[in-house]
Amino acid sequence: MNYFSSNFKLGILGGGQLGRMLLAETQKFDIHVSVLENNKNAPCAEIANTFVIGNLNNYDDVYYFGKTVDVLTIEIEHVNIEALLQLEKEGLKIYPQPKVLAIIKDKGLQKDFYAQNSIPTANYQRFNTIEELKKSDLSYPFIWKSAKFGYDGNGVKKINSVTDLNTLPNTACITEVLVDFKLELAVIVARNNQGEIVSYPVVEMEFNSVSNQVEYVLCPARISKEIEQKAQQIALKVAKAFQHVGLLAVELFLTQNDEILVNEVAPRPHNSGHFSIEASITNQFEQHLRAILNLPLGNTDNKLPSVMVNLVGAENYTGNVVYENMNEILSFKGVTPHIYGKKQTKPNRKMGHITVVHQDLNKAKTLAEKAKNTLIVKSI
Repeated sequence: MNYFSSNFKLGILGGGQLGRMLLAETQKFDIHVSVLENNKNAPCAEIANTFVIGNLNNYDDVYYFGKTVDVLTIEIEHVNIEALLQLEKEGLKIYPQPKVLAIIKDKGLQKDFYAQNSIPTANYQRFNTIEELKKSDLSYPFIWKSAKFGYDGNGVKKINSVTDLNTLPNTACITEVLVDFKLELAVIVARNNQGEIVSYPVVEMEFNSVSNQVEYVLCPARISKEIEQKAQQIALKVAKAFQHVGLLAVELFLTQNDEILVNEVAPRPHNSGHFSIEASITNQFEQHLRAILNLPLGNTDNKLPSVMVNLVGAENYTGNVVYENMNEILSFKGVTPHIYGKKQTKPNRKMGHITVVHQDLNKAKTLAEKAKNTLIVKSI
């Protein structure tokens, strides 16, 4: 099939910042893209070839959108799976595959999948309701996760005592043993329909203690070669078990005794792979396109060490966004800001990110911290 400068249409479910960065790559290759999104002001709205307003969880909206494209992908996994299964049955190519999405979008099914495939992960229990959870034999503290619709630290809580249970919503959920880890790592894996598979260097993630969102991503991770190889092997094992097509972000814990445990995965471009836009020979968004279109996969080597830092809305500011001191950070060598096109800011909302590339990873981290503290996301 001729994808380039042709009548071919790629569909994306979701019009957020991940879709916007994917569109930068489709424009590079002159691939026509249609986007389905319920927010008329979403980041993709102004730059997609076709922008369709619709509900990603509504069967009819997803089904009829799918009938207008040749290949369908996602930028968020919380979509109507039943519509995707029917479209696939009718011959539409959908990547990642609906059966993979069905498992990954439910954290309970995802954990079951790891257990069934001998993939190391934290011990867990599944519950259908909060009342079922309260009646169980619990050992505090533990981690509670909503089975569905969690993102960016939402739907995840550390439960320290029985009184904390009263703060939880009445929804299907899992509990996990609290892992004593020293680092959180991630590996981006890409696989195409021919089974060709590649992985990016292991990255190290640092989380904000208040918002529980990723704050910094360092590539390469500051780990030994032995740990790096172990993390890569486990990430590749996960991808091969799913047999998915597209990108798979595999988030990992490095425990105090140097074991690697899988935390969770995302079947799409991911925050932990944003560094690749500046730092990799093939960035994660181009790689996702290559994978879902069954093209040869690109080189995942680093050009230089890098640090990515998320730009989030400052505390006490809600409204039309203003980026303060942009000129100043643009004068920093090796610093590239990415603004996501969201017109409204609020505290801790992801509004963009900054990537710093430098031959010295520690100097890159220092400069990333300086850039983060300089570029302030406020409202008018």
